[in-house]
Parts: sequence; C-alpha cells; structure tokens
Amino acid sequence: MTLDPVHFDGIAALAAHITHEVDAEEHRDLADETFREFLDPLYGDDGPVLEPLDDLAKHAAPIEDLALQPDAFDTAHGLDSGTINPRTFTNGLVLDLAQAAMSATPSELDCHRARTTITSVHSNDASVDTSTDWQTHDEGYWRGRIVHTTPLARDQERVVHGLALYLAESHHAREHAHRVGDLLLLDGPVYPKQLVNWADRHASLADLVTQNELVGEVLENYVRLVEDFADRGVPLAGFVKSPASQALVRALRDRGRPTPWATDAAFFGQVLERREFDGDDHHRRTDELTWTCWFTSTLGADGVFADADALGVDRELNAACYEVAFFVVYDPRTDLVHRVEVPRVFADDPDCRAAVERYVTSQVAAEAGPPKPVGKADELARISSDEKQELVRKLERVVGSREDRNYDDHRW
Repeated sequence: MTLDPVHFDGIAALAAHITHEVDAEEHRDLADETFREFLDPLYGDDGPVLEPLDDLAKHAAPIEDLALQPDAFDTAHGLDSGTINPRTFTNGLVLDLAQAAMSATPSELDCHRARTTITSVHSNDASVDTSTDWQTHDEGYWRGRIVHTTPLARDQERVVHGLALYLAESHHAREHAHRVGDLLLLDGPVYPKQLVNWADRHASLADLVTQNELVGEVLENYVRLVEDFADRGVPLAGFVKSPASQALVRALRDRGRPTPWATDAAFFGQVLERREFDGDDHHRRTDELTWTCWFTSTLGADGVFADADALGVDRELNAACYEVAFFVVYDPRTDLVHRVEVPRVFADDPDCRAAVERYVTSQVAAEAGPPKPVGKADELARISSDEKQELVRKLERVVGSREDRNYDDHRW
C-alpha cells in the first residue's frame, strides 16, 4: 500500500479547498430552463441546428411497467466490433485487429457464428504494402482481410484502430444485412463520427476520401447500409452507451447561454433526472425511466453526414434522409444517459420512431443497461485480455518482430 490513512486525510483536506459557488439544484433548474427555452429549436449562425421532430417534451414511465411491455419488434439484431487495441512492433509496424459480430434476438446460431476480421497496418516504410484480398475460413463463416493505412494524422495508432473497427463493423453489417427483418441496433452511433476528427488536417471529409480510399470505403459502406435498410423498410439505429459529445454545450455557449455542464450527456442527465424532497434533502427518484422527445441534429459531426458536398460519397436518397435524429434516455438506477440515433429517413415515419422508442425504453428498463441485442453483440465481438495477449504473441511470430514495449508495460 502506497497511501497511509494520514495521506487520505491530507488529500481530502486539500480537496476541501475546491469550492463551487453554484448549487447543484441551480444547475438542474438552469438545465430545465435551457431545455424549455432554447431547444425548440436551437439556432446556429445559419438556422436551426437542433430541432424537435414533434412537440418539445420529456417522458417518464414506471420501470417495472416498461420492462413488462411486449416487444415492439418480433426480432432484433445487434452489431458490435472488438479490437486488440493498437500495437507497435520493433520493426516499425503499427497494427490493430478488429472482429465484428452480429447478434440475434431470438438467437440464431448461424448469425452468431459469423465473423468479419480486419487487420489494419501502418508502416513508415513507404515500400511496405501488406494489403490482401478477402480470405475465408470456418466453412465461410469467418472472413478477414489486411488493409494498409497511409498517413492521415499525427496519431497513427488512432488511425489503425479506427479503420480496423469501422471497416470490420460496416462490412459485417452489409454482408449480413439480409438476416435483419425488423431492427438492427449498432453498438455506438449510426455513423463513423470519429472520421470527422481526422479531417482536421484536411479541407473536408470529401478531400480525405479523395486522398485515402479506405476512408471512402468506410463512409460508402455506412451510406449504402442506410440506403439498403431504407429500401427494405427495416429500421437501422445506433445505441450510444456513453455519449461524450460537447457539440450541444458549445452551441448553447455560442448563443450566450451559461453552460456549466462538461458534456451534452451531463446536460440531458440534469434535464431528465427527477428529484424528490425529504425534509431538507433531495433524493433521486429511481422508480421511473425518463427520456426526451426526438430531435434532428446537424450539430458537430452530425451535420457532416447530411451534407452531400462535405461527405464526398455518392448517395441515392435526398440529403435530409441522412440527417441524424435522436432521443436521450436516462436510467436513474445507474445514473447513466444513453443516446439513441437513427437516420432521418426512418425518424420521419412516426410509427417507426415510436416503435424504436418503445423497444429501446422497454429494453433499457428490463436490462438496466443496453438492449439485449447490443449486449449480446458486445459479448460475441469482445476479445478478452488473454485472447489479446495470445493474438499479439502469434502476430509477433508472423511479422518476425517483437511488440515494442516500454517500462510501464512491465510495471503494470
């Protein structure tokens, strides 16, 4: 043990000097006022950037009642990708490996067995190109491919990780889209929004697509996925377990509104949290799930995917169909906020968005976390710590080089 009790006391005493002049209840009041007065709609420099699809509203329902509701869809599928995390080798290679899997509720063993694996590789040696065509194993249930990344940003680990993850997920989704008859829930946003951050050294995503064919491949996969599901009338949604965006908070700040919240999720959490008085104290109510109305958004990365010029990928539908629509659900049992997204082509159908809303809120109530298809997909795609280490050892033998470890790797 490196900390004695006296050290804990010292740290606590030091922290006592950190004061906050605004009471938490005032933050909640400010959040509620902001929700009512500024989001119907929220304006940017060129018009609305966040707008309710119907009336601005908040909803609440008893958790037990929600959990017992019949499912809005007879079947549901989930999709997720897991990686070994970026690894650097002593010969200069930087690589990551991602596998994508699709779950089915009720279970479908053939669906669960299928995997798509992408290994993304970067080398500073321009003469190295390790790309391969698709290869298959396990009687066709497994397919994999190596892609060679080119410089996109200063952080090559971030690039190889993102490309492996997005390529595996999007190719697996397109390859197995025919299995989905009622609903597909992606574990995460409906679009690869991290790619927008990669454009910070380029004029636009369109330029990035032109310069890097793998980025174009990722974006085209997601666009075609939206078009395929829209053509078949099957909802495509994303369940963001831990939304970290600050786009709404920044937009409110630009409008001159006080913004004491670190993230958009923190703002919505205070909007949706329900409190009750017990004498002089406030307690969070934990018997009801709460959620917002549906919004359409062009905030931050959301706006890029509805902009035909910015995206750099040919599309079949009207640009507005690709806009992001979302609602936010708050679970008081875990004190967590989740965001549910769909492309607007689905949200414009009142019956479709009502069904997605009913399904997700019922599932969150029943699971006290992500809907069952998302949880199952996460289990299928996850690569355990032991498996990661074994894969790295195999990769070391294959590439003829050791992983480039440092002191912290040995220490921890």
